[in-house]
Parts: sequence; C-alpha cells; structure tokens
Amino acid sequence: MNDAPHTARPRSRRLHRTAGLVVALFTTGGLACATATAAPADQPRSAAEAAGARVPQDPMAAVAQMQPSWNLGNTLDAIPDETSWGNPLTTKATFDGLRARGFRSVRIPVTWFPHQSDTAPYTIDPVWMKRVKQVVDLALADGLYVEINVHHDSWKWIENMSTDHDNIMARFNSTWQQIATTFKDEPRTLLMESINEPQFSNATDAQKTQYLRELNTSFHSIVRNSGGRNKDRLLVLPAEETNSAQHWLDDLSTTINSLHDRNLVATVHYYSFYPFSVNIANGTTFDARTQEDLTDGFARVHDTLVAKGIPVYLGEYGLLSSPYSGVVERGEMLKYFEAVNYEARANGMTSAVWDAANDFLNRSTMQWRDPELAALIEASWTTRSGTASTDNIFLPKSGPITAQTITLNRNGLRFTGLWQGDRQLVPFRDYTLDGDQLTLTADALTRLAGDRTHGVDATLQVRYSDGVPWQLNIRSYDKPVLSDATGTADELTIPTQFNGDLMANVESTYADGTAAGPASWTTFQSFANYGPDYSANTTTVKADFLQSLKDDAPVTLTFHFWSGATVTYHVTKSGTTVTGTAS
Repeated sequence: MNDAPHTARPRSRRLHRTAGLVVALFTTGGLACATATAAPADQPRSAAEAAGARVPQDPMAAVAQMQPSWNLGNTLDAIPDETSWGNPLTTKATFDGLRARGFRSVRIPVTWFPHQSDTAPYTIDPVWMKRVKQVVDLALADGLYVEINVHHDSWKWIENMSTDHDNIMARFNSTWQQIATTFKDEPRTLLMESINEPQFSNATDAQKTQYLRELNTSFHSIVRNSGGRNKDRLLVLPAEETNSAQHWLDDLSTTINSLHDRNLVATVHYYSFYPFSVNIANGTTFDARTQEDLTDGFARVHDTLVAKGIPVYLGEYGLLSSPYSGVVERGEMLKYFEAVNYEARANGMTSAVWDAANDFLNRSTMQWRDPELAALIEASWTTRSGTASTDNIFLPKSGPITAQTITLNRNGLRFTGLWQGDRQLVPFRDYTLDGDQLTLTADALTRLAGDRTHGVDATLQVRYSDGVPWQLNIRSYDKPVLSDATGTADELTIPTQFNGDLMANVESTYADGTAAGPASWTTFQSFANYGPDYSANTTTVKADFLQSLKDDAPVTLTFHFWSGATVTYHVTKSGTTVTGTAS
C-alpha cells in the first residue's frame, strides 16, 4: 500500500479508481491452484533453498508455488523505522508462524529513502541494508518464497519525475544497483519488484506510460547485469498504480513483451469498488456493481496477461478500511473476502493479503486474529463457501414475530441444512426452502428469540456441501435513540441507545438538500466519519466530517440501521463548538 499507517492507506487521488489489482497468475484458464504440476526445478543451492520449495524453471509454475501469500505490511516499509507504525520487530518466529498457517510466500515491502543519502551516490545505510537482508534470510530459511521491493519511495520522491527526471532516475538506478548487488547470491525463491504502486504527479497518461517504462526497463537491466543468480531471478513489474484499467494493463504487457525475458511476473493490487471499500455513497453491501468491479477487473488481468503466458502476482488485496473497524458490515466483508480469493484462483492468480497491523495475523503470536474470517480465507484457497443475503435477522423486541426470508448465495454448492450448535433444525417445521429463498417460520424464530433480550439471541449455521458454514444471527431490537450532545469541531460524542440494532450508514444534508461533509459528491459520507461504540452506547462524529461543515448552517443526519430503522439528528457547527440535537 502507498500511505502511512494502514488507517490512512489511500491518497485522495487514487480513491475513485475502479478495480486496482495485484495478482500472481499461473495458469492459462480454469481454476488454478498452488499444487499444479510443476516443471523441472532448479537443484537446491543453499540452506534456504534446501529448506523450502525448489523453484520450477517454468515461471507460471514458480508463481503457482507461492500461493497463498501474505504481506509483512507497515514494517520494513514504515517511516522512518521498522517499529514506527506499531508493529514489533520481525523475528524467526514471525516466519515460523506464517509457515505454520499454510502460507508459502511473503511479500516484504521496504522503504529505502529514510536510510539513504539524498544526494549522489545515494548510498543506503549499511546497517539498514543488513537488517533487510537479515529479515529476508529468515524468511528464506523457513522455506518461503520472498518478494522485496522499493515501496513508499514511490510517493515520497519517485512520483516527482515530471519535474526532476534525471535526478530521480539516477537515484532509482543507484538504489537498485545496491539492492541487486547485496542480494545477487540469494536463491531464486527471492523475487524483486521494481516499485510499489507507481504514480506520477503532474503527468499526462502518456508521460506516466513513459516514466514507468523507463523505471521498469532500467530496473530489469540493472538486476540482470548485476551477476550471481540475478541473471534468471523472477522479476516483478507493476502496472501504473498497480491498477487493472485496460490501458495500464496493455502498457505493462507491451513493456514485458519488449524485454524478451521469460522470467518476468506482472503485478496488480485490489481493494474493491471504492464506495463499498470505505462505505461511502450508500455502498453498504457487496452488491452486483461491487461484484462486477471484481469480476471484470480480474478478467481483464487474465485476458491481457495470464492467458498470454505472463504470470501475475496479486501483491496486495483487502479493503481500504480495517476488517474490524465496522466501516464495512461484517457479513458483507466476509462475502468480499470469499469472492476475491475465488476470483483470483479462477483467473490464475496467486494472492497476497495486505496485513498492515494485526488485521489478520497477530504479530505477537502469529495466530489468526479472527478464526471465522481465517477459516473462510483458508477455505477460499481451494474451494468456495456459501453465503447469504444477510448475516442478521432482526426481530422486534415486543409484539408478534413473523416468518423471515433470506436469500442463499450457494456459490455452486448444495444447501445441506440449518443448525443451532449441534442441533439440526427441522425442515418444514422450522424452515422452508424454495429455490434460494430460505424462510424461517414464526414458531422457530419465537423459540430462538427466547426472552428477546436486545442483541443476539441465537446464532445459526447455514451449512453447504463444502467450505465454511454461514453464521446467521437472530437479533432482537427496538428503534435506536440518540440524545442531545455538545462537543467541539474535533469530536462530537452522542449518547446512543442502540437497543440491539446495528448502524449501516449515515446521510448528511444541509437545509437545501446538498451534501454536507468532506465528500461534496454524495450525501452518504464515508462511514469512517462516524464511530458507533455498541459497548459504550455512544456514536462519535469525527473531526474530518465536523471541520468540513459550514459555520452556523444546520445539518441533518439521517442514521440508517440494518434493521431498516432510521433516526434523524441535527448538528450545527459554530466556530469550534458543535451542538447536536435529537429530533
């Protein structure tokens, strides 16, 4: 990723892009998997190679062996030092744990400029170079494939090529000459990536194509002529911003073909359709347009690169919001991660999850932080899991309970039953199934709800013929209540009785109906502007939203909840003071 700690990942100019993928491709069609028959491999020539997989001569097969993959994010790429963004020092236990979790490769992003002279000859601090090599060697010794790159340098200095071309090329070349020399004798299980998410300010598309081609071809020449095993090492080249737009993929394909080198790998990144990824513009669900963004983008990568024999590494995938932030609803997030791994596999890609700061693996224990998410991701490496239109059925706290229907997303699987713990619910008595429409009867829901305490009363499993069961929560709720509050332009904390409900998104408008908030193009601002805390019974309206408001211009906030309930609230900023009033 390109921006400082993970929470601030995107820069404004890349937020509105459509699919941006990073993929490692290793078949020419059909479902690909890492156990595909490999071409003859190099003989092990070091302890590191002896510990792990031999590298097939066929680059497609080699990249296939890297599946699944993981990013050591916000670590050696952190600014200025390895622990500056909150992660612990990387040790042997990091890679022991990674290997134990079933990963076969690790991408190690590295930012060089804080440890490098700003003037010629742009010498990299030998202490830093030694530390990078130490981490790489630890991973190689554990039998993992490793990829290193030039990471946040892309937007710290390389992006200025349009105004400082010659100096930037000189610095880029010097950087790679030093890296290539240091790592030239490493086994071929080490891959090198020219530059992370390349971008160029104040440049036309034609100039961007020219600049990236210069960087990629210069990188290729430097590494190939640096001796040792660099002569046939797998080298990874990105598209502009590692984006899957067709013209950028075409440019990358042209560059790769011009180099006449079979040991090249293409890379793209994918962080989903922007409105869904940050829950803006009413993008609350993994709906048809979000799914289309995924399938169309991966198909373009396959057809432009994989189908023509160019392996591709999905070097980063995830969302532009943390899995645990609540910005994207949990069930919708699970559907996304299931689908993105399936589509990568179906299009012949090796996928590397972006893990910035314990989002997936706890860096202290190297255990999955979320067992349910872990099970779904691990299953998606080899099969599909079924999902459903929702993971919550909302029942009124009082009054009659009626039958409720959800839609099953079978994903090619068979529905095999509905369970509560170790007890199977009874068809026709507890539920009926009509095609993909699963209806829970009023009697079953009344029994499951019990005394209808606010929140989750029961959890069911929708089981399919393969993969991970879908969790379905039975929840009792009353309409939420927000109370009056005062605060500052830095923060407004609203007392909130959620009453078992969950917040979906918020619409914000001025009196004339225009959008209120930092995104002028939509009345539904990013959900990151609002922080529901269900345990503390508060909703925090955050500084980015409040400081964007006009003074003394009342704003109407319409809070939308997953039950279907809405609550209207009014906010007015006057200087540094903010008042909130319930309707």
